[in-house]
Amino acid sequence: MPHPSITAQTYPHKPAIIMGESGEIVTYAQLDERSNQGAQLLRKLGVQKGEHIAMMMENNRYFLEICWAAQRAGIIFTPISTHLQKEETAYILENCAARVFIGSYQLKEVACGLKEHGVDLAGWLMVGGVCEGFESWEEAVDAQPAEPIADQGNGVAMLYSSGTTGKPKGVFVPPHSDDVLAEFPLAQSLGAAFGFSEETVYLSPAPLYHAAPLHYNFMNLYLGGTSVVMEKFDPEQALHLIEEHRVSHSQWVPIMFIRMLKLPQDVRQKYDVSSMRVAIHAAAPCPVEVKEQMINWWGEVIYEYYAASEGIGVTIIDSANWLTHKGSVGPALLGQVHILDDEGTELPAGEIGTVYFSGPQATFEYHGEPDKTAEAYNERGWATTGDVGYLDQDGFLYLTDRKNFMIISGGVNIYPQEVENLLITHDKVADVAVFGIPNEEFGEEVKAVVEPQNWADATDEVAFELLEWLRERLSHIKVPRSLDFHERLPRMDNGKLYKKHLVEQYRNEAEQKDSDRQ
Repeated sequence: MPHPSITAQTYPHKPAIIMGESGEIVTYAQLDERSNQGAQLLRKLGVQKGEHIAMMMENNRYFLEICWAAQRAGIIFTPISTHLQKEETAYILENCAARVFIGSYQLKEVACGLKEHGVDLAGWLMVGGVCEGFESWEEAVDAQPAEPIADQGNGVAMLYSSGTTGKPKGVFVPPHSDDVLAEFPLAQSLGAAFGFSEETVYLSPAPLYHAAPLHYNFMNLYLGGTSVVMEKFDPEQALHLIEEHRVSHSQWVPIMFIRMLKLPQDVRQKYDVSSMRVAIHAAAPCPVEVKEQMINWWGEVIYEYYAASEGIGVTIIDSANWLTHKGSVGPALLGQVHILDDEGTELPAGEIGTVYFSGPQATFEYHGEPDKTAEAYNERGWATTGDVGYLDQDGFLYLTDRKNFMIISGGVNIYPQEVENLLITHDKVADVAVFGIPNEEFGEEVKAVVEPQNWADATDEVAFELLEWLRERLSHIKVPRSLDFHERLPRMDNGKLYKKHLVEQYRNEAEQKDSDRQ
């Protein structure tokens, strides 16, 4: 049965973790020793099985070391987004009842502010340096014995939402076994589907506090593979790391594909990416043209899945099936997909409605008030994340947008995702958000906000050029009535675009104009 402690006995000098920019290597022997010492330290601090710790840090060598220490101690660990502020972070510490907090010196403003906020914990530790009131994680771990603790268990992660739509929400899936060597849940499902094994070299370009990077790195290390962890995503460095380490597996979000595709042609062509066997993407819609270009560049190694943190269902599609079902996220791997109208009636193939999953549901519990827009059950017990889409005759699912993003203009339903997916392919566009704002005549009108590749292009002339370019490719009712430029759009490093604040800003401005006219 695999586990880093077993791999350490067989291949002690094998790299478990390689940091992308620094090149720092953590062998399996070192990961085994440090996770044992970390488990010893957590017990010394009084953290017992089933209790919680929280951590807030950028991608570094200590991140996964701490997670494995908690796993071996049967402790629930909560990595916190590095984008959250003091109040949001304090809320999570209190909500999950964390006994210990481990922060990063790079994020000391938030970490040190937590003590001032009055959060009472058994231990305050920090990596990469210390500020007042914190103990060095490195020094504290060095002082511990390297033997396994007597009461090892099977600790698991409990992750929180980003908090961009209200207070952060924790989703906890209890471990299926208390055995420290218990099989990692993904290993026999997505791990088997994607061919993860001890031979895997996995490139992880996203922040480890997100669900997919954390779970896939955990699965890879559980199975004995090597994880190449980027401190921060950079498109050219990602290609360099694929070539340097002969990466076989990787996981991305579509905006990363877009950033790599927009590199100069000579830069893209100078790196050998032929070692890649499986390049997984998820978390956000991928424009058809972008995916076509990636398959043409990397070959039929692109895989996509659609899922939710609560485990309410999963679809999966490989490149070969995608090429015959372009735009699809695939058929169901877990559960069964249903498309329902607003009255709850199931719709036939080809008709757009809300996406629901039925079938076996994961056992989970919320910490904090559930966000009803992110998860809901109907009277049949079917679950939805609020996405809108349709099934084709082959049972392949196509997503058109989030239900609450849909624009209704003059009685016509317009899905912003379609406009965004097209506009992002323009050479002058780095990112784009499309949403509805009030219109006295039509109810709503389509608004576009663009982050240009070069700020020098943020002109009225380029705005007109982009709108004309859209008119040549879209029905005119879908074309934005106006287009503005912003230097940076609210896209988080999990690949998701958070439009809430943009929408509120523009709708408030429109309402103010209406008020001024009256």
